[in-house]
Amino acid sequence: MEPLNLPAVEEYVNENISVFHEGRLNSIQTLDMRRLLRKNPYLFRAKNILTASEMVEGFLDAFLSSSEEERFGRFLEGLAVFVAEQTSGGHKSSAEGVDLEFINKGVHYVVSVKSGPNWGNSDQQNRLENNLRTAVIRVQQGDMRANVRAVLGICYGRTRTNYLRGYLKVVGQNFWYFISEDMDLYTDIVEPIGYRAKEHNEQYEIKKAEAANRITKDFIDEYCQPSGAIDWPKLVKASCGNYDLDTFFSKSDD
Repeated sequence: MEPLNLPAVEEYVNENISVFHEGRLNSIQTLDMRRLLRKNPYLFRAKNILTASEMVEGFLDAFLSSSEEERFGRFLEGLAVFVAEQTSGGHKSSAEGVDLEFINKGVHYVVSVKSGPNWGNSDQQNRLENNLRTAVIRVQQGDMRANVRAVLGICYGRTRTNYLRGYLKVVGQNFWYFISEDMDLYTDIVEPIGYRAKEHNEQYEIKKAEAANRITKDFIDEYCQPSGAIDWPKLVKASCGNYDLDTFFSKSDD
């Protein structure tokens, strides 16, 4: 591998972390009550939520948490591809379910990159196994002499390196070393990731508060009784009401 150009990595992170924050802001600004109502109303009822503001805050936190995790995962996956490009001429893979391919010490690696250890259910893990197996076969068909190895790389966590489901699993520090041969890369990227974080988060909190106020007003107008109490039956109907079984079965019987 070529020595890692850390200033280039820092520049990449500084540029692309801004894209992550811009995405966070855009997700808030486009939120409306209809999107938030896709969340589970029964869960919020079980928590004995009594106020519209608490309800909307719960909706917002659940929605934003999942969208941020997904968005930041894409950032980390892009960073991993960039690092491999610098050190081994790696490239974004075109194979389904595979993010990165590179060659090091005579081994052709096909790598699926996940941001964290809790990345998928059993079906998704089975799909990954099949995708990696297919990617290995594709490379070998192009070069029967190729030494190909499938890898699941996980950007953070402390799980020990092991073989699992036919692929090598490398996590945390081991993963960043695997694509860079730099023992300290996993800590070196922390500082640039925090680039202008305070400024970005201040803007984010302002927009989140504006969205919460806007959606709370809409929620009160639509789903609160004149007394101010939440109209739970109406809320559940808005989230879950879709009865069409009579129509469906009548058509299927024709």
